[in-house]
Amino acid sequence: MRAPRLVSVGNVMIDVILRIPALPERGGDVVARDTGSTPGGAFNTLVAAVRQGVASAYGGGHGIGPLGDRVRSALEAEGIDVLLDPSPNADTGFDIALIDDEGERTFVTVFGAEASLSADDLAGIRLGGTDLNEHHLVHVSGYGLLASTNAAVLAPWIATIAPGHTVLVDPGPLGSDIPGEVLASVAVRADWFSCNLREALVLTGAVDARGAATALRETWRAVIIRLGPEGCLVAVDDVLHVPGFAVEAIDTNGAGDAHTGAFLAGLAAGESPTAAALRANACAALAVTRRGPATAPTAAEVQQLLDSAS
Repeated sequence: MRAPRLVSVGNVMIDVILRIPALPERGGDVVARDTGSTPGGAFNTLVAAVRQGVASAYGGGHGIGPLGDRVRSALEAEGIDVLLDPSPNADTGFDIALIDDEGERTFVTVFGAEASLSADDLAGIRLGGTDLNEHHLVHVSGYGLLASTNAAVLAPWIATIAPGHTVLVDPGPLGSDIPGEVLASVAVRADWFSCNLREALVLTGAVDARGAATALRETWRAVIIRLGPEGCLVAVDDVLHVPGFAVEAIDTNGAGDAHTGAFLAGLAAGESPTAAALRANACAALAVTRRGPATAPTAAEVQQLLDSAS
């Protein structure tokens, strides 16, 4: 059996980052202190997994144009395979990430080629000349399911992934905008559902994290709710709290993606869900101490933090 491999069919886009003191009031204005751009979205998840030692590949869409070129270069620089040819009809999309002085971020997203997958694209995914179903881990993002074109082909494709391979769905901040029938269809095959506390509360209407975890388990086999510095909840049979790590957060952009990538890497290494979640907590904690989205630490850095806390 080959080593487990992660494939993401999420969206890799370009983050246009604006650092601001605070969000302006409606109709107001604010002067950005700094700006920059970098690949983001599912890129952060893939980078986190690769840096934890898991071979990874991008099976989502990407376009022809300067943004698509940048995405492909960044993926290749991290050793991440690109499985699909560029779309000839559009460039890769982007988002505006507003990051305030407390490290919190707010996004405005513009979809591009990554939002126009076809059934032929997904049917043509190959790794080393073999079908995806020989591999072990599939990452699905809510942004991918939000675009109606993608949802129409992703949901039935996910249903064809053979049992025994791990499928994780991360709904993202717009998860409540994904049509209910799409989420219900994907939930039939998904093994894990990973979201942050805000997303969990919005999706369930619960008043606290444990209530949200219990509610989500009515639909999803297993659930992770990310709690920032407090760690996360893992809900399989019971709802378990996995502690976080005390750090000084500088930039939370991409922290949830790093958590997801490290969690999947832990599962790929044969760790229990709680051990993989602890690894993910450590990875996300280190990631927020650095500026930029793809700030996931190496496996050695994560292990050092785990050892120091034991």
